Amino acid sequence: MSGKLFVIGLGPGGPAHMTHRAAQALAEAQVVAGYKTYLKRVEGLLAGKRIVASGMTAELDRAAQAIDLALDGQIVAIVSGGDSGVYGMSAVVYELLARRGLAVGPGGLELEVVPGVPAVAAAGALLGAPLSHDFACVSLSDRLTAWEVIQRRLDAAAGADFVIALYNPKSHGRHWQYAQALEIIGRHRAADTPVGLVRAAMQDEQSVGLCRLDQAADAPVDMQTIVIIGNSNSFVHLGKMVTPRGYLAKYGDKTAEGDAA
Repeated sequence: MSGKLFVIGLGPGGPAHMTHRAAQALAEAQVVAGYKTYLKRVEGLLAGKRIVASGMTAELDRAAQAIDLALDGQIVAIVSGGDSGVYGMSAVVYELLARRGLAVGPGGLELEVVPGVPAVAAAGALLGAPLSHDFACVSLSDRLTAWEVIQRRLDAAAGADFVIALYNPKSHGRHWQYAQALEIIGRHRAADTPVGLVRAAMQDEQSVGLCRLDQAADAPVDMQTIVIIGNSNSFVHLGKMVTPRGYLAKYGDKTAEGDAA
């Protein structure tokens, strides 16, 4: 008899930034599978549970083991940082279920995907309000996506004046793509376009910074950094990055008019 499989987004930091449902699902689980770094953030919530921990590049093995344990009758949680559907484990789980021809729901595996706060939203909150209009997220990691595809996506998003959030800008073995990505975006943006850089959002070691687009290539970034590049209307006020939604442009400042009257 099948058990249950949770796919849980833990949020950007520790338990303080988990959703209530994520905490509930984690408490229900008998087995918790995940990347070692993410499990460490919530280790205080894992007492008495079987832990299946592994490193980077072991996503398929983790997901397969979690599915097998759930099919064996266990209540299993597989966790991701941020939201499991944003560069997380949800798609891996669904792909494996589809490949194995396994049903989900009545008569099959009980599966619940529990959303979490994505890292880009946490970074946006720390920077101010940079994501208040249309935006695109692009990972610069070419481990699973060809660099030529990433280049086309960057060019299209920049040309359409999206705010652009870059995930995975640099790693120890992959350092040149970040500068090239900024060069592509710079073909469509002014040199003084604001750029926000947030590392380890909502964690003890977090850092938050702002610079111009023409300075961003020299900024220290790594795999834990989210880089948010403004659109043509983004600006900085009192140390915060803002992308207007368009209310003032369309309706004017009614509050100021009322105060003047």
